[in-house]
Order: sequence, then structure tokens, then C-alpha cells
Amino acid sequence: MDEVHHWVGSNGGPEFYQTLKRNVEKLAASGSRWVTTTNAYNPNEDSVAQLIHESDMISQGFWLYDCIEGSIEPDEMRDETKVRQALIEAYGDATWADIDGLTRTILYDRTTPDSTYLRFFCNRIAESSDGWMSKTEWDAREDDQDPIKPGDQIAIGFDGSIRGDATGICGVRLRDAKLFVIGVWERPEHAPDDWEVDVLSVEAAVHRAFETYRVAWMYADPPYWQEAIGRWSITHGDDTVFEFWTNKPTRMVQAIERFRTAVMVGDLKHDGDVRLTRHVLNAVTREVPQGLLIQKDSPRSKRKIDLAVCAVIAMEARADAIADGRMKLRRSRVVGF
Repeated sequence: MDEVHHWVGSNGGPEFYQTLKRNVEKLAASGSRWVTTTNAYNPNEDSVAQLIHESDMISQGFWLYDCIEGSIEPDEMRDETKVRQALIEAYGDATWADIDGLTRTILYDRTTPDSTYLRFFCNRIAESSDGWMSKTEWDAREDDQDPIKPGDQIAIGFDGSIRGDATGICGVRLRDAKLFVIGVWERPEHAPDDWEVDVLSVEAAVHRAFETYRVAWMYADPPYWQEAIGRWSITHGDDTVFEFWTNKPTRMVQAIERFRTAVMVGDLKHDGDVRLTRHVLNAVTREVPQGLLIQKDSPRSKRKIDLAVCAVIAMEARADAIADGRMKLRRSRVVGF
């Protein structure tokens, strides 16, 4: 199996790998073996290369994993001495490699991202440069202390679809900007062509959220769901449920920038939900005249980002709720006689 860093969910790579490996393992006693070759993988893509590298079969020594990485960090890619040394390490006894030429390319060719040079020249695992959030940055905001509880005051972000993309609902606690997933509905891997999101299940989750928490503000992206959002507004208050059109670039660019800044400076946290993490790390950036938006890596990609959008919208809802004076602290009253 070759180039397994390209075997990702969007092209069916992991499923194909499992089929091949399963059939080889059935005949292992007869001498069957499997071998993979790969370049360094992008840790945001969940490729077969990553699945193998992170497997306990590697850490326990049952599978042979052979790799030589150049000793260099992303912020050292302008240092000629370190670049050259990393290339020498990575290429080892491949005497035909043009170390001088590769060094010049890395130092002066700005048409290729450094992350590509790290992966394909220095054999270092590196995230794509167009990724919105790095795994290291996002994981640093995980907090398993002080979990979200019924009765907490929250804001909500909703991003809906009917057939293609996922539908998601995220909450964020007002007092500490802790994000959590209220619900997500994704198209199953082998769903029939007529599969649709369970609208009643989504509506039930929204109403349950209002019953469980003290919802101060809700922003919802209207396409496909305007009628439902209208009902939520009637039921839960038109001063609580508001439309938030994500197709307005200026507003969305600003919201995305505020969210990323909050991650970088530690002004938000999350409970480690793997679904939210997956969607956040799936998002890539797209430059528009107003700034940077986030999107899937391709229009047909199965790597969903809807919960990332929900999280951005939820943080905007939190900010507007606080600005409107809705974050009320309950104070106990002590009376003495």
C-alpha cells in the first residue's frame, strides 16, 4: 500500500485499507504480510498513515514502524544551517539527493507552504498551512474541570442543513466561554440518496436545551430552517432567538477572527468533545476581500465543519448577550437578627 498519507475519509482510503489488511491478516499463518509506504501525514486529515502511526500495535512493538525525521521546527525554516542539517538527516544515505538545491528551495521559494516542505522534504508530521486551527492550539483549550450543568446560563449557535452537510447545535456558557455540543446530525457513511436530517429530532433538541439551561441568546443560520427558527422565536422569545446569516462575509469574517483570537489568547475553552474537535480541525481558510472565512477542504468533501460554524456563532451570541446585560449573577441574601 503506497502513499497512504493520501488515503483519507473523503476518498474512502481508511475503509479500503481495512478491507486489504483484514484479508491479509486472515492468511498471516500462511505467510501473508502487508507493507505501507508514505510521506509524513497531515494530523488534521485522519489518514491511513496517521491511523497506523498512532496505533497501539506500533507502541507495543507488534508492527515495525521505520521513520527518520529531520530535526527542525516550523519556526526554524528560515535558518539555513538547520534546514540543511534536517535535509541531511531525512535523506540519510540517499546520495543522489540535491541537498544544496533543496536548501535553496526551502529558504527562498515562497510559492510552497513551509508545512509542505516539512512533510515532503524533512519527513516531519505537519499540518497544512491552509488549516484554520492547529491541533496543538485547539487541544490547549480543552478543559475537563467545571463541567456544564443543567441550569447554567448559556448562549447557543445553530447551523442547519437538510441533506448535504451536517446540522449542529453548540452551546457556550456565559460566565467562562466554555463550549459544548448540544447536538449534531451527520449523513451516515452509506446513507440512501434520499437521506434527510431528522427535523423533529433537531427541534426536540432545541426545546430540550431551553428547558435544561438558562438560554440568554441564540443565533441561528436561517437557510432551510427559517420556518423552524420563527417557531423557536415565538416559543422562546423574539428577544432571545435571532437569525445570523453566515453568508454575509463581513460579519462572518469578523466573527471568525474573534473566535480564533479567543483560542490563541485563552479566552475560550471546550470540553474535549471529539465531534466538535473534528469539525474545527477539518476547517480550512478561504481568503475573501473582507478577510478569512472557513470552509470545507472541497465542496464534495465528507469532512464536515458545521459544528465549527456553530461554535463561532455561539461565541457571537455570548458576546451580544453579555453586551446586552444578560449575564446575571445569582447572589445569596443573608439576613441577620
